[in-house]
Amino acid sequence: MILRLERVTKRFSGVTALETVSFGVKEGAIMALIGPNGAGKTTLLQVVSGILPVSGGRVWYREKDITGTPAHRICGLGIARTFQLIRLFPNMSVLDNVMTGGHIRGRTGVFAAGFRLPWVGKEEKQVREEARSLLDFIGLVDKADWEANSLPHAQQRLIEVCRALASKPSLLMLDEPAGGMNAQEMDFLAEKVLAIRDSGVSILLIEHHMGIVMEISDQVLVLNYGQVIAEGPPSVVQDDPKVIEAYLGKRDYDA
Repeated sequence: MILRLERVTKRFSGVTALETVSFGVKEGAIMALIGPNGAGKTTLLQVVSGILPVSGGRVWYREKDITGTPAHRICGLGIARTFQLIRLFPNMSVLDNVMTGGHIRGRTGVFAAGFRLPWVGKEEKQVREEARSLLDFIGLVDKADWEANSLPHAQQRLIEVCRALASKPSLLMLDEPAGGMNAQEMDFLAEKVLAIRDSGVSILLIEHHMGIVMEISDQVLVLNYGQVIAEGPPSVVQDDPKVIEAYLGKRDYDA
């Protein structure tokens, strides 16, 4: 397992967003995390990425306990993510947005940048070339110099994926990457997510579009009210009575 959670709990005052959640993401696999609105999916990503502290339990990455580790250090270890709401730097160029993800791997600090030490320029050039390569991967290299906020919604989501990949993660967490996309755009996204997996990057995916989940996932984990109610291959999970009831309600399920 590249990622393992042991009885992870997260409370906000009197509200329990996650309750003793345990599961693992296999190396080189795509695990989809699904569930109704308010099930605790994004909270789980916030906990894993170090943005929120846990109230209980442990988080393990490559058998290293990362519970309580600051977000920037977790990113440096090899865990990257996108956000449910787009968080690009709107007035920066597309290329510069992607490059911000690559700087986590660099050794250039304020002192080195200020005095333009010999290796700073070389490092910057390498980050730039890698960012352009990622934009070529998603078909946006011709728009590298455009302002990020001038691109359509779907392309901005792809830029976020590129920015996360620029940090060269081993685990990529995607929070509803297909949100706001049409069918053709979702097909393109699914193709790229599979290509990322095939390149050796493990993926934890939150997604509401069940077509994508069933098409590309190796495993599916279902949350409801902060608890795991099902886990397994897509074909098994989609027929689980507890999963159907969580989405439809008991009365509609009985009908």
